[in-house]
Amino acid sequence: MRHQVGQSSRTPQRVAVLMGGPSAEREVSLSSGSACAEALRTQGYDVIEVDAGRDLAAVLEQSAPDAVLNCLHGRWGEDGCVQGLLEWLSIPYSHSGVLSSALAMDKERSKAAFAAAGLPVMQSVIAAADDVRAGHVMDPPYVVKPNNEGSSVGIYLVHEDSNGPPQLSPDMPDQVMVEAFAPGRELTTTVLGNRALTVTDILTDGWYDYDAKYKPGGSRHVVPAEVPQDIFDLCLDYALRAHAVLGCRGVSRTDFRWDEARGAAGLILLETNTQPGMTSTSLTPEQAAACGMSFPELCAWMVEDASCDR
Repeated sequence: MRHQVGQSSRTPQRVAVLMGGPSAEREVSLSSGSACAEALRTQGYDVIEVDAGRDLAAVLEQSAPDAVLNCLHGRWGEDGCVQGLLEWLSIPYSHSGVLSSALAMDKERSKAAFAAAGLPVMQSVIAAADDVRAGHVMDPPYVVKPNNEGSSVGIYLVHEDSNGPPQLSPDMPDQVMVEAFAPGRELTTTVLGNRALTVTDILTDGWYDYDAKYKPGGSRHVVPAEVPQDIFDLCLDYALRAHAVLGCRGVSRTDFRWDEARGAAGLILLETNTQPGMTSTSLTPEQAAACGMSFPELCAWMVEDASCDR
């Protein structure tokens, strides 16, 4: 039986905000979680901040929340693992469910799903990291990234005039994704439930890497993006379709590259993030604000949307 948070729950609702965890994106998750916890308290919720560790099941059983707001990023938090635990414990939770979370986190499989649905993606291959270090596995320019991490952790851009293959760090996984580089502007669209919010144009001095995403001043966001209406509408359409193809729930954010010289044919879908960042510099809260929804209202919406069997 589906369990969903709503007006029938006791008031104030007790919400456990999951943050931190063991992934490479722990620090960003702590920032997201703290911001969301503070916002929910202004909305009248009884909030418990939980740094997700190996004792997570015991902590949740003891605290007995009415719902979980999942602010974990990266592996274990957005790949279906914690979602499965919450299903097992029958605690309503935010964002996408087990299958869609796992599918979105696996870049190779999510791209296959996008391509099968007619969404535009770049050519890519999965290769052994040692092979990538030894020689070009595709003609430059290309990008090398882990197949199941997010937020630009461990991403290498190999330029067209590169003298040799990338020297990947030792902590890169044994298997990595090598993807043809998509030139152009960085655009992104948030989906909230069944609504695509708007389009943001992300301006940086260089590669949109981890620092550009999360450090103040690392990037400048133009929202709504100043792009032709047909490109704007395509971003909204592609983001909604990607959300549906993966079976996402709640909030997701889909990233694009747009080569202006090629018009609509130059719009490429990069990936869909089922746990968008919720920090002060994050794109999803900014898009919600542009559509008239404050950050506390956005956090409350995610809690009210929480359910099991997602």
